[in-house]
Amino acid sequence: MSAVDQPSGLPARTPTPQPGDPRLARLSLNQRTTAEWSLAEAVDGCVRAGVPSIGVWREPVAEVGLDKAVRLVADAGLRVSSVCRGGFFTGPPSTARAAHDENLRALDETAALGAPVLVLVPGGLPEGDRDLAGARGRAAEAVAALVPEARARGVRLGIEPMHPIYAADRGVVSTLAQALDIAEDHPADVVGVVVDTFHLWWEPGVLEQVARAGERIASYQLADWITPLPPDALLSRGMVGDGHVDFASFTAAVAATGYAGDVEVEIFNADLWAAPGDEVVATLARRYTELVEPHLA
Repeated sequence: MSAVDQPSGLPARTPTPQPGDPRLARLSLNQRTTAEWSLAEAVDGCVRAGVPSIGVWREPVAEVGLDKAVRLVADAGLRVSSVCRGGFFTGPPSTARAAHDENLRALDETAALGAPVLVLVPGGLPEGDRDLAGARGRAAEAVAALVPEARARGVRLGIEPMHPIYAADRGVVSTLAQALDIAEDHPADVVGVVVDTFHLWWEPGVLEQVARAGERIASYQLADWITPLPPDALLSRGMVGDGHVDFASFTAAVAATGYAGDVEVEIFNADLWAAPGDEVVATLARRYTELVEPHLA
């Protein structure tokens, strides 16, 4: 048993799956789960563990340069499941042009990496602003402005609703229902939604909203909700199986929509970041094959 399993009280009962295990076929490592790894180290870690896909973040890509990042992933034979992140649409009107241009750069990077989706974090409230509805409206307008650009590049926009504890500083779109209200104004193949268990497990009627999303599910991401929350709420995600999320029901609902894409494990957690990356990946592979993968069929 890995040391990463020991604090949880719930070690996976399955052995660590080996490279080539068909149960890993749709598993993706989001880079933030092993945040201490560079892009090259994360790519190598995926190869060692037999994880066939990686969700990349723009900052580590920028550190090595886009061309080198594309080569690193391609030479390793990995898929890129998503690019994080675009969005941050909700600043004052004077910032709208710069935000749009930054999102165009994110779309170009997503297309170059061959990723199907650019994850959009809507953004929070500007300093001194209390108009939550107005901020959501600006996010909707900004998404609409990106639609032709995303279509031209063959990239899908994935609106990520975020838990309401982040509404003020990161994500004014707090529910899957709100994200769908924005996405449904546009073609499903261009604008979809991100279903993240950490952000949505609490939402009343969320499984019905997953069914409503249907073909609009652009990405399915996994992390657990753990208590007590740490002082930094951003780092409050837990390893799959360590907390309160019903992964079986969530995954079955996503699978029932026909979603056939990769399943990303995206965890922000200081203890995991301090642990050896290979141990973290081995633990998430065990948890995934026990608690998630059987419900994808």
